[in-house]
Amino acid sequence: MSTAHMEVGVKRVIVVTAAAALVAATVAGPAQAGGSSAEPAAASRYVVLYKEGAAASTAQKAIEAAGGTVEKVNTAVGLATVTTSNAGFVAAIKDNAAIQGVAKDRVIGTAPKANRIAAGARAVNADRAVEKEGRGGGAIKHGRTTKAEPLSDLQWDLKQIRADKAHKYEQGDSKVLVGILDTGVDGTHPDIAPNFNKALSRNFTVDIPTDANGGEVDGPCEEEPDQSCNDANDVDENDHGTHVASSIASPINKLGIAGVAPKVSIVNLRVGQDSGYFFLQPSVDALTYAGDIGVDVVNMSYYIDPWLFNCTDNAADSPEDRLEQATIIAAAQRALNYAHRRGVTLVGAAGNQATDYTKPYTDTGSPNFPSVPGEAPRTRTIAPSCVSMPGEAENVISVSATGISKRKSYYSSYGNGYVDVAAPGGDTYDTPGNTRDVTKATLSAYPTSLAIARGELDANGDPTVDYLVKDCKGSTCAYYQYLQGTSMASPRAAGVAALIVSKYGIRDWRNGGKTLSPALVEARLKSTATKTPCPTPPAFTYTRHLPDGSTATATHLCEGSAASNGFYGKGIVDALRAVGR
Repeated sequence: MSTAHMEVGVKRVIVVTAAAALVAATVAGPAQAGGSSAEPAAASRYVVLYKEGAAASTAQKAIEAAGGTVEKVNTAVGLATVTTSNAGFVAAIKDNAAIQGVAKDRVIGTAPKANRIAAGARAVNADRAVEKEGRGGGAIKHGRTTKAEPLSDLQWDLKQIRADKAHKYEQGDSKVLVGILDTGVDGTHPDIAPNFNKALSRNFTVDIPTDANGGEVDGPCEEEPDQSCNDANDVDENDHGTHVASSIASPINKLGIAGVAPKVSIVNLRVGQDSGYFFLQPSVDALTYAGDIGVDVVNMSYYIDPWLFNCTDNAADSPEDRLEQATIIAAAQRALNYAHRRGVTLVGAAGNQATDYTKPYTDTGSPNFPSVPGEAPRTRTIAPSCVSMPGEAENVISVSATGISKRKSYYSSYGNGYVDVAAPGGDTYDTPGNTRDVTKATLSAYPTSLAIARGELDANGDPTVDYLVKDCKGSTCAYYQYLQGTSMASPRAAGVAALIVSKYGIRDWRNGGKTLSPALVEARLKSTATKTPCPTPPAFTYTRHLPDGSTATATHLCEGSAASNGFYGKGIVDALRAVGR
């Protein structure tokens, strides 16, 4: 996962924590998210999960009897957004025979009067900050090549998975749709626009000005670049989603870089705020929408907030917290199952906690977003039975990250039986001297509007920082950003999955375009991956000489065989072999 709160941290992996829904778009008829008016002070918002098989009318009557008002329902999953002034709503509804679970929603608050903090300066969750680690330094001069893509020599990641060679035989099919569940996609970026499907793209969430403790999250709506907390479906005011989309499908157009599948179509399914928070209802809505419109592959480089790991029996949690986490697990899994049954291959990041998800873990960052005033993260011992959603969910392909030498990246979480495959996500310390080199991260598209807003350009429009690269074709210029994280590894695996659908897919009689069973896509992705054994010895020690002069070390134990292990799963994905060469 990459910017802000996003890149994936997770216990078993991926990136984005589970939590309750935000004010999202209605799914009963997918459409752009609605307005962002604040709730009355006395009202609370919840998401309520109907029991499978229960009649919607029965569940809604139970909600009304408990003092709730149903605002909208995702009928595919049976997840309702409810407002209520009844302080005892949870107690009144939780044991009803028609209700499986209930979770507090994260409600949009009142915009503060203080000046908005610049996006690049916001504090981020420590588990996800790795993607931005060490930002700064002067610009690096990069030469342009005479090849089809001028910055191709900087794309070590494509070479590692042989995507550059695969492009001679398969570049993807525009009828193959790849959904980007992320912070949004800059659909106007010159190296994304040719493959961007604006007509099908949707925004399922709304930015949050403040949290329940009065802290600034996304800032006043009127100070957003578009002066709105409800962004258009071709906007990314974070940068994470644009990087992910570009990694998958930047076209071969003699500008900048090429994606792994440079001819497939990108669909923006925005579920994350500018701040990088991802909540339950937007994720559920986006997944069911993806299944309904015939999306072939989705990338999920995040975890559902506010819980990095969701536990149903943790002694550190209150009964209401346990109910919330159980609701997140059940609702997210229903939505994932719905999409999977309708032909969507699900790909997710393994997380950036640098920990083994199959072992006990100490989580000090959850809940990371308060639902009531005074709520703060606390220390919890996490058992392997707890799950990070959607990364640890059923039917999700979990992807760990590799560096330029093919070693598992120092930040990447891992676990034998947790990681399915590996892909390049970057490792800025994967260098001969274990010192930081930003070019050992991965390079993908970056919104020009953010480069300007964050003061990263000089008067000529040239980058002043080492993590940005500019490329121009005639009068058209574009910017690219170096990021590292499992958030970056996941889309490269998703790109290979999109090539598989393009190569072997059949006609989709229901939605048009192509389709291929997710089970077949996953089997092909794994069987063609390059089997990569554990290091020798299997307890690998990472050494990093940090910019401040200090040294950090950490030892990670790789368990398993060459055919399947905790660092690489079934191996590092191979685009060339995946398309039959």
